[in-house]
Amino acid sequence: MSFVEQPILLGESPVIETLHADIQSAARTHAKVLITGETGVGKEVVARLIHTQSARSRQPFMAVNCSGIPETLLASELFGHARGSFTGAYRDKVGLIRQADRGTLFLDELGEMSLAMQAMLLRFSETGEVQTVGLDTVVGRADVRLITATNRDLRVQIAAGEFREDLYYRLNVIHIRIPPLRERGRDVVLLFRHFLRKASEAHRLPPPDLTPEAEGLVLAHQWPGNVRELRNVTERIAIRDSNRPITPDDLPAEMRGDDRTAVAVAGHGLAAASEQLQPQGISQHLWDRLMTGADFWEVVQKPFRAHEVTRAELAALIDRGLQETRGSYRALVRLFNLPPSDYKRFHAFLYQQNCNLPVGPYRTGTASRLKNANGYPVAS
Repeated sequence: MSFVEQPILLGESPVIETLHADIQSAARTHAKVLITGETGVGKEVVARLIHTQSARSRQPFMAVNCSGIPETLLASELFGHARGSFTGAYRDKVGLIRQADRGTLFLDELGEMSLAMQAMLLRFSETGEVQTVGLDTVVGRADVRLITATNRDLRVQIAAGEFREDLYYRLNVIHIRIPPLRERGRDVVLLFRHFLRKASEAHRLPPPDLTPEAEGLVLAHQWPGNVRELRNVTERIAIRDSNRPITPDDLPAEMRGDDRTAVAVAGHGLAAASEQLQPQGISQHLWDRLMTGADFWEVVQKPFRAHEVTRAELAALIDRGLQETRGSYRALVRLFNLPPSDYKRFHAFLYQQNCNLPVGPYRTGTASRLKNANGYPVAS
């Protein structure tokens, strides 16, 4: 069980007051907006706030994450497709752009979009015309406000030939930067208590308070995964149900300064980490990155495809996740920072690698029986 994030931006720091002013200013116009900020800072929350405060608030808000979606599927998702235009296109589909007519379309992870898709988006942003995949003619026009977001430096991508400069200037009419959590002072404690209360309510548990020592560690932590990491931490604490205040021992090791292994490999790729870690350590390293808000496709699937992560290490990671979620794959998708729409893709990936561990033992508390002689979990 989890809770649904509402379009709310909590905080009392000066940088958040400035961000609120920027949102209100953008909401008064129909101009395109480019939102930048680190992973996990809440770019979709800001996009939704702009929409809900704008004249388009009664119209649809459509969101799509451009990361990890193949080019053909992304084109279909945005522009729709005609029946028979590609394998699996069994019927006509209306894309998100036409569904968002008179409303707002939010494109997250814009920097991951291919050059071909960038050309299609540029044409739409200039003309408003929609050309369905599989058809040679324009099927209509759509009045859509584009709000885009990225955690990348698009100017660096432009210099590398990976992002179109004309599209950058087309989309960057209003630029809003979201500050990372470490720049927000005591906002972090306010957010920690807020999400702890929400997580406790979702699990029908009383919200615990923070001891002064634990609060000090919350303030001192750098929160590399930003609000997403903070939410993960509070939900893990909430399900503990200990009926006592939170002490430093209840916080993750990296917040207490105990996770020396993670510190040793911080800032390095998995290849560098693997030189220092044993197989169990690799799974721990992956877990730590996921718990700080990293994306499963980026930090697990991509290294797995590059043969930097073994099937046993992947299975060990899934085993730990299912222990955490008590056998719920849907909760595991959320835990690994993926949108609910990625559930089928996530399950298909695990099935292909024979890492779709059976959920029964996790729900009955007998998952330890699934370990093999080397200590790794085994699939059914």
